[in-house]
Amino acid sequence: MKNTKKLLVIYGPTAVGKTNLAIQLALQHKTEIISADSRQFFKEMKIGTAVPEQKELDAINHHFIQHKSIRENYNVGLFEKEAISKIEELFKHHKTLIMVGGSGLYIDAVCKGLDIFPNIEENLRKELRQKFEEYGLQWLQDEVKKIDPNFYAISDLNNYQRLLRCLEVCKQSGQTFSSFKNKQNKTRPFEVEYISIKMDREKLYKRINDRVDIMMEKGLLKEVESLIKFKDLNALKTVGYSELFQYLNKDISMDRAVKLIKQNSRRYAKRQITWLKRYPIKWIESQ
Repeated sequence: MKNTKKLLVIYGPTAVGKTNLAIQLALQHKTEIISADSRQFFKEMKIGTAVPEQKELDAINHHFIQHKSIRENYNVGLFEKEAISKIEELFKHHKTLIMVGGSGLYIDAVCKGLDIFPNIEENLRKELRQKFEEYGLQWLQDEVKKIDPNFYAISDLNNYQRLLRCLEVCKQSGQTFSSFKNKQNKTRPFEVEYISIKMDREKLYKRINDRVDIMMEKGLLKEVESLIKFKDLNALKTVGYSELFQYLNKDISMDRAVKLIKQNSRRYAKRQITWLKRYPIKWIESQ
């Protein structure tokens, strides 16, 4: 029997126009929006994560935006449970729901379910963490690139916990982290349709650069300054925050920090575009 409920998933790179498209579709279907952008979950991080403007949030009911604190231990497993529960609740009142975001792992968790990985021996976990602490992020990135280039190509390379997880699974199992992906997809009681926005790479990169300038004008530096005592939390080891922490620590100049935010945002967008290849996409022309 065909599912009568549909989840429209709007995915794509940062700054491509996902929020605007999501609101248009939500108004068209008279429905609500589920956010799957893991950077927008935290209420302390507003400017640097490009949270929708208040008028956009007021136009349509949004869920999972700024609903957690960076102090809370929140991960993709908890999001999967909470999002599926919310979706089931909303489908009692709507035939169609909109999910929008730039976090492919979180989208997959809702649409396909999390993957099953082997248990990791504690000695191995400690050994890899010690090496990471000794040799740093570049070492970790290089190890992941060698052992699982497919995972490396689509990963947030600043997310050291995710990279460590990949390395643990590879070392423990003797298989690549990628080989475990979606072996046992969960059956969801709704149909999924993936939508993305087609945009020329040069135009996208200009929009990303312009967005960073706008964030700085809106007070991103002040936002980052207010979070400096939390800079070691995983939620803040992300583009727009880590670069300005370096500036505040007097490691780099302001000009260099802004250039790095733009560069790392473009790299993040490139990885998001790579992740798009996983889905049967319905393309919408950019406006």
